[in-house]
Amino acid sequence: MKNIRNFCIIAHIDHGKSTLADRLLEVTNTVSQREMQDQVLDDMDLEKERGITIKSHAIQMNYQRGGENYVLNLIDTPGHVDFSYEVSRSIAACEGALLVVDATQGIQAQTISNLYLALENDLEIIPVMNKIDLDSAMPEEVADEIIDLLGCTREEILSCSAKTGEGVPAILDAIVDRIPAPKGDEAAPLQALVFDSVFNPFRGIISYFRIMNGTLKTNDHVMFVSTEKDYHADEIGVLRLNMEPRKELKAGDVGYIISGIKSSREVRVGDTITHVEQPCDKAIEGFESVKPMVFAGVYPVDTDDYEELRASIEKLQLNDASLTFEPESSLALGFGFRCGFLGLLHMEIVQERLTREFNMDVITTVPNVQYKVQLTNGQEIDVYNPSGMPEPNNIKEVYEPYIHAQIITKADYIGPVIKLCMDKRGILKNQNYLTTDRIEITFDLPLGEVVFDFYDKLKSISKGYASFDYYLNGFKPSKLVKLEILLNGDPVDALSTLTYVDNAYPIGRKMCEKLKDLIPRQQFDVAIQAAIGSKIIARETVRQVRKDVTAKCYGGDITRKRKLLEKQKEGKKRMRQVGNVEVPQSAFLAVLKLD
Repeated sequence: MKNIRNFCIIAHIDHGKSTLADRLLEVTNTVSQREMQDQVLDDMDLEKERGITIKSHAIQMNYQRGGENYVLNLIDTPGHVDFSYEVSRSIAACEGALLVVDATQGIQAQTISNLYLALENDLEIIPVMNKIDLDSAMPEEVADEIIDLLGCTREEILSCSAKTGEGVPAILDAIVDRIPAPKGDEAAPLQALVFDSVFNPFRGIISYFRIMNGTLKTNDHVMFVSTEKDYHADEIGVLRLNMEPRKELKAGDVGYIISGIKSSREVRVGDTITHVEQPCDKAIEGFESVKPMVFAGVYPVDTDDYEELRASIEKLQLNDASLTFEPESSLALGFGFRCGFLGLLHMEIVQERLTREFNMDVITTVPNVQYKVQLTNGQEIDVYNPSGMPEPNNIKEVYEPYIHAQIITKADYIGPVIKLCMDKRGILKNQNYLTTDRIEITFDLPLGEVVFDFYDKLKSISKGYASFDYYLNGFKPSKLVKLEILLNGDPVDALSTLTYVDNAYPIGRKMCEKLKDLIPRQQFDVAIQAAIGSKIIARETVRQVRKDVTAKCYGGDITRKRKLLEKQKEGKKRMRQVGNVEVPQSAFLAVLKLD
């Protein structure tokens, strides 16, 4: 066990974690030249297309130094704030972390929040400055920032270029020298932490775990503590580029177990695996349940696919434990699920994965956050979607969630950033200059305002330099109204939103204008209205498609034309009574892109 090192790589998005992982695998000859490709651990097509890491990936490397063989278990993590739960799980399975900082960008918001996650778990931090080969690198200034943040010495900071491989051997030596070996007792009862799982259509559910105490052998009779279900370990092994079976794994090892589990409900991330004959005293602590920030309805396009969608979401939840869901129904869309996500990117990725990995066609409703409503009878209820909002005369007070947001940006962009936050009803809490031209601004913002397009706008006004990190900071009273969209007098619950009273009129106006362009013309007029309660605040009309019935009347008396038009009018009237408007999927998505 003294020769095992478990570590993860943490950094802000685009600071070069996956590229550094590639170089470590190359230097230790874990991946042959033939198998080598860019971002070798990002095995999802989505990850390669977008150039981001979505899943943490575990891989084992062998490293020889001074006649000793070391086993290094590396977990590469995502950098985007929406996937911070992935990072927290990786950290729980490690003793040390490489904190990668881009020498051209310096420390950014996610760097700091990932660092705090690692420090809470008592990890040994090795600071690594990446991209030193670029002309725009500022090694001296960035080194000063790292020293201020960590309180380390200049000698402890390692410099490297993950692209060229310069400085990578020194990182491997530092991992061996600085990161402590895992603690644990091989003779104690088995205690293993499940930190991830994946569904395989041929083998059932494969769980990834880290053994804290004890020894696990093939065909052992094991039990998952929280579900109290027992299985036989049909196959155990370590995670190289592919899964490699082993006869035995001991304390400190990271590996996988296949035991023929078919139902996704039987495996929970953060659960503890132990032996049936000699169970451990208690489960491993320190795994908190995830708190979703954004809620949206996910519905199958074809209502017959409801059960298939449930199975798909359950399988996806195995691999992405931060996704939560519960059934709900909608008048316009039928049966579906109310899903909780960590952010808008997370929601987009889940929708994309459902389409690609499970061939599911889904409609996603307007995202919402959770509100607390105090009723006049003293009761307090949680509201997740507009249809759950009580009548206005029953409401005493509505509370909306606020976040504590930290924005790090260049001093040149401080004006536009503060204006953006003020426009979103933000309250400025603090300004702190990290260096002469980098500033950290702290705001309290309503989560409902941030959900839509805040991150995109922040990136564009700061030319991509601002970084953003947040955590939930309680609920505050607010003036919220339910904005409904009516088509020919019928409310479409998938398009209704809860919004701040001052924003309701402009949003209603824009939604009506947008829907007018998207809803196809019918044989009758379609009235699109935005309403708050019984008050209509905006209206647009999609004009009917008309056949020119008077074309055959040339010249002559006007009454002949009038007679034909009256006849057409009667037919249209009958039609309007049973008129049914089809709303295209693009209309639901366009509402998310309102400026």
